[in-house]
Amino acid sequence: MALIRCDFDSEALELRTSMTVILPDRDGDAPPPVLYLLHGLTDDHSAWSRFTSVERYAAEYGLAVIMPQVHRSFYANEAYGMRFWDFLSAELPEKAKQFFRISGRREDTYVAGLSMGGYGAMKWALREPERFAAAATLSGALDLAYIQEHDLRPHMRALVGRVFADRVVAGSDEDLLHLLRVGDPHRMPRLMLRCGTEDHLLAQNRRFTAACRANGVELNSVFGPGEHAWPYWDAQLPVVLDWMLGKN
Repeated sequence: MALIRCDFDSEALELRTSMTVILPDRDGDAPPPVLYLLHGLTDDHSAWSRFTSVERYAAEYGLAVIMPQVHRSFYANEAYGMRFWDFLSAELPEKAKQFFRISGRREDTYVAGLSMGGYGAMKWALREPERFAAAATLSGALDLAYIQEHDLRPHMRALVGRVFADRVVAGSDEDLLHLLRVGDPHRMPRLMLRCGTEDHLLAQNRRFTAACRANGVELNSVFGPGEHAWPYWDAQLPVVLDWMLGKN
C-alpha cells in the first residue's frame, strides 16, 4: 500500500487544496475499486488515516481510498465561501482519475463518512445514485433541516448562516429526508447506517432510518453501544468495508 498526501489546484475552490490517498499494491491489470471517505466537521483530509486503521483495512480488499478536505462546509456550495459541492461531486472524481489508477465503474465506486461526512456521503449517494454501488454513514448529521431550524448554539448558528444564508434546507436537495421522499428506491445504491446509542446525533439517525422505511428505501441499519468518537468509528469501518465489498 501507498499512503500519499496530494496537494493540487482546485478550479472549483479557486485555491490549492489537499487530499490523502491510499493506493493498493498492483495486482493484475484491472484498476482497483475506490472508496471516497469523508471527514467530519472538526477534521480534515488526514483524520481517517491518523485515527483509524483504514490503511490496514483497505489493504485486505485491494481498495483505493480518496479522502478529500472540505473544511466546515457540510459538503455544500457555501453562500459565503467556496463551492465545495461542485468540488466534491464534479472536480474531485476527475482529479482522482487523472492522478491515480482507479476504477471509474459504478460497481467499483463507494462513498462513506462520519458525522458531517456521513451527511455528505448520503447526500452524494442520493443526489447522484448512478455513481455509487453503495454508501455508508457513521454517526451522521443526517437531518440538516432540523439543525438549521433548531440548533441554537451560537457557533452552529454562525456556521449554518455562512453556509446557507437565507436558503431553506427543508424540502431542498440539501435535505436528506426530502431526497428520500422524491428519489426512486430502485435507482439508489445500497445504503448502510451505523450509530451509537450514546451518540448525541442518535435522534437524527433514527429519523433517517424511519424515513427510509416510510419511503420504501432499503437500509442496513444497526444501533448499538457507542459514542460520537473515533473508537466507535474505527471499530465500525471494517464492518462497512465487509458489507460494501461483499464479504458479508
